[in-house]
Formats: sequence, C-alpha cells, structure tokens
Amino acid sequence: MSEDRTRDDRTGAPPATPGAPELPVYAERVLDVADLIPPGRVMTYGDIAEWLGDGGPRQVGRVMALYGSAAPWWRVVRSDGTLLPGHELRALDHYREEGTPLRAAPPGADGHVPRLDMKRARWDGVTGGPDAGEEAHI
Repeated sequence: MSEDRTRDDRTGAPPATPGAPELPVYAERVLDVADLIPPGRVMTYGDIAEWLGDGGPRQVGRVMALYGSAAPWWRVVRSDGTLLPGHELRALDHYREEGTPLRAAPPGADGHVPRLDMKRARWDGVTGGPDAGEEAHI
C-alpha cells in the first residue's frame, strides 16, 4: 500500500522540507522522548514504549532504525546493556564523551566490548532530566 506523504494530512499544506516525507506521529513521539534523555543516561526501547503508554519495544526499535539517525540514538538501548551491533564503537565514543556508566566486558566476550551499567545509566524519565525535578511527558 502506497501512501502519499507529499502533503500534511492535518493541514493539506506541503511538508516543512519539500519532498521529505512527514514522520508518523508515533515516530515523532518516540524521537521527542529520545531527545529528552540527558547526556550520560539511557532508556530502553521498552522504557520508552511504557513511558508513552503506546506500542512496545519492537515498535520503538523500528522507529529508531528508520528515523533515529538525527536523534541521540545511542541513548536508546537494549535492556541487557549490550551495545547496538554494528554501532558499538560509535556508541562507545558517545558514552565515554558523556560519562555514561559502563561495565567491563566479560573475558569471553567477543571483542571485549563493554556493556552499559544499566543500574546506574538508566533514566526514569523524571530525575536528572532537562528540567530536573519535573517529569516531562510527551
């Protein structure tokens, strides 16, 4: 099924960037949450879905895969703290720059890539955020 995304469905006006497809509303919501995650902190795919009260981890992962390149994608992670396959080194650079808590890789791990320390790095959507002390629901 082909969808015409050359016009804004709400107003009938052309999208802000000519020729660029408009983001689905759910994708906009997911990316807005990713933008709120403070440096040095992370949320899981499931955390974001739960916070939004919509979708699930797979839907959030799909949004990040399709549209997340301009967002702080390294802050949206797997619940076990493993780094995104194929993007480990780029993510590690971001984590080290932001001071995100990491755990040493187990000796038998392929490439000895560290994992995120989820107990210390996980953001609850409330504390230590952009407006510390205020919950910023979308």
